[in-house]
Amino acid sequence: MARTRSPALRDLAWRLEAAGYDLFTAFLRALPIDLASWLGGWTMRRIGPLGSAHRTADLGLRIAFPDLDAAARKRLLAAQWDNFGRYLFEFPLLDRVTTGRGRIAVVGAERLAAIARGSPVVFVSGHLSSLEVMPIAILEAGIPCEITYRAANNPYVDARIRRSRARYGVTLFAPKGAEGGRRLLEAMRDGRSVAMMNDQRYDEGPRGVFFGHPVNTNPAAVRLALRGGAAIQPMSIERTRGARFRVHIHEPIVPERTGDRARDLAAGVQAINAFIEARVRERPGDWWWMHRRWPAEVYAEVAARSD
Repeated sequence: MARTRSPALRDLAWRLEAAGYDLFTAFLRALPIDLASWLGGWTMRRIGPLGSAHRTADLGLRIAFPDLDAAARKRLLAAQWDNFGRYLFEFPLLDRVTTGRGRIAVVGAERLAAIARGSPVVFVSGHLSSLEVMPIAILEAGIPCEITYRAANNPYVDARIRRSRARYGVTLFAPKGAEGGRRLLEAMRDGRSVAMMNDQRYDEGPRGVFFGHPVNTNPAAVRLALRGGAAIQPMSIERTRGARFRVHIHEPIVPERTGDRARDLAAGVQAINAFIEARVRERPGDWWWMHRRWPAEVYAEVAARSD
């Protein structure tokens, strides 16, 4: 029978983990950001392939790009780990990554300026390059925005993550259940936009298609847009060199409003899936393939063919 850790022992483990996080952060903040970025990429290119997530990432590439040979998959996997490592090591230093410091270029900045002057929107993106650059660009454009995220399991580490993001102007909201959805809708009614990621595994929601395979997708962005009468504003981030980025503000997605709510929700979800897929096809090494985006049966089928 598995033992349940007592609350006191769990709290001690959390505090020790937070102390380790503090040491890691202090070390990185003593470095120039480009050096920290390079070190993160170098580290994860060596550590990443040792874990089970590497196998998941490899299967994901086989699912999305079945014609890729082993050498091409190896290059993309190395690029993924390099990018992810850079993201991890850049995270405590992102207050140094701003448009004002010349580290973020925005393509389509006029769209952000129009949103700042107009009605709120639902921003969507995926785990492309450094997802933290998305809220930085939004807030630097003067757009009031609720930035959604998944809270860390360790509350002490979560508090540190919040403080770290607050250094570059980001306040976070971790929505849970119906109450979270109501708060986001109220924010939009008060004139604040909402930003979220829409490319991770979701076991419920409308069934759509991603790289030719069925996936469930979180419908929150489409639901908010439909209820709030708002557009969905897609964004993508690409790493240009080291800790420098280019943010693209794409054509907005205007959800269909036919009166058939289920149909409109499914159509909006599929439009987001198509947008994310197009960005991944453009720069597959930037996406986080270690996420299990597809259902378990899709991974199992591809694994059986590749064994």
